[in-house]
Amino acid sequence: MRKIIVPSFITLDGVMQAPGGPEEDTSGGFQYGGWLPPYADEVSGQAMQKQMHPSDLLLGRKTFDIFASYWPQHAHMWPGINEATKYVLSNTIDSSDWENSVFLKNIEDIKKLKHTTGPDLKVWGSSQLVHLLLQHDVVDELWLKIYPIILGKGKKLFDDNSVPGSFTLTETTVTPSGVIFANYTRNGDIQTGDFSD
Repeated sequence: MRKIIVPSFITLDGVMQAPGGPEEDTSGGFQYGGWLPPYADEVSGQAMQKQMHPSDLLLGRKTFDIFASYWPQHAHMWPGINEATKYVLSNTIDSSDWENSVFLKNIEDIKKLKHTTGPDLKVWGSSQLVHLLLQHDVVDELWLKIYPIILGKGKKLFDDNSVPGSFTLTETTVTPSGVIFANYTRNGDIQTGDFSD
């Protein structure tokens, strides 16, 4: 069985929209695109190289469109991106010129894919897809990169429909610019209690 891993850049208030540049995703009138680059440093670069290690990708259609217009011409910055299989959840497109692109129709297709043999599936961006995966409790790991800013508005990593569950912190790095890399693995149900015991 493959793991589904969500590596996500988020702000302190959970916004994940358009971290890389002003024109990356302006939907909803988002004005803060490009909030990530000012925090780039050598430590974060090394940590990102590790997270970008070749794997298959699972993407929503909007993120796929962004990736397909950029990465084929910049593959030297992400070795293996063109050769990796890109699985895309979409009801609007079913083909692409970008090599190794496979299109899925629904969550059942994703569940079937998860139960096949192959590399782990990394979900970059794709906020609506991440919400769907969390709603169906099929996310195995969250690799969060938490930036020391609050944006107030924008697409967020979590919504109110996620299945409750606990996670275990498995790895952490803090960069000189204050970014926290925190990797979490799914670890069962929510445990509750009080301080009276």
